[in-house]
Amino acid sequence: MQKKVVDISIVVPFYNESESVDTFFKTLIPILKHIKLSFEILCINDGSKDNTLDLLVHNKKKYSQIKIIDLSRNFGKDAALTAGIDFCDGNCLIPIDCDLQDSPDLIADMIKKWKEGFEVVLAKRIDRSQDTIFKRITAEWFYKVHNWLSDLKLPENVGDFRLMDRKVVNALKNFPERKRFMKGLFAFAGFKTAVIEYKRPKRFKGVSKWSYVKLWNYAVDGITSFSVFPLKLSIYFGLLITFLSFCKGIWIFFRVLLCGIDVPGYASQMIAMLFLGGVQLISLGIIGEYVGRIYDESKQRPIYIVRDVIK
Repeated sequence: MQKKVVDISIVVPFYNESESVDTFFKTLIPILKHIKLSFEILCINDGSKDNTLDLLVHNKKKYSQIKIIDLSRNFGKDAALTAGIDFCDGNCLIPIDCDLQDSPDLIADMIKKWKEGFEVVLAKRIDRSQDTIFKRITAEWFYKVHNWLSDLKLPENVGDFRLMDRKVVNALKNFPERKRFMKGLFAFAGFKTAVIEYKRPKRFKGVSKWSYVKLWNYAVDGITSFSVFPLKLSIYFGLLITFLSFCKGIWIFFRVLLCGIDVPGYASQMIAMLFLGGVQLISLGIIGEYVGRIYDESKQRPIYIVRDVIK
């Protein structure tokens, strides 16, 4: 049976979002109906442990446009987005979070840009005052470090909230990697792009599922997914230490030759040993991160497993 094609596919990952579900749909549905284009809302239940799934099923009885993809467990947001990409039928796709920090009001502006011929429309945050100072600083540094290390430049302060044409969606389906960094994959796809700026409001209910440890690991995944420069950095650092050691050796040789035998100090030896030991461990850690990615890819396990599809 041929799939029913719609104009807009909205992809929404849900993980323990019972406090937000009803308000999210009450806000989103009128906006989509006002646009007067056919739409579907793909709700990806990413292994929620509360009653999020029950609330999604309840809302589906009220809104026929809702389709629920229930994953067998929590696979992570990027896997949930991948599921949405695989199951969507729309001529364009818009990922959005259910906390309403990415305002659904921008969807009409995105559609307008899409009709003008743009294949990707990015929503860029120009005001993150609702985030903590620490989160704002770390986010700023992540983009700077990533774009310095990688040839692939990520647009700063742009999250997953964006519009993508069907051509972009089809291109993303061809990416085979299992350990996915979706922001990087979106940027890698390219295509004709427009940017809409907006001020990000405060989360209206619930709490973020992203701890600082998860954000750190996510940043490491992003850098190692699209850059091998950290591996090269170990080489450059090793060459620098070798050069400095050679210079130090020459200096000691001539000092002993001119001034006599010098008794080496215990403190300087320990500092050198600990420093070099730390550099070696860091280098091994960087290598281990890349080996781990190779290991994950070699197993060829599915990115996600679907428990049920409720249409």
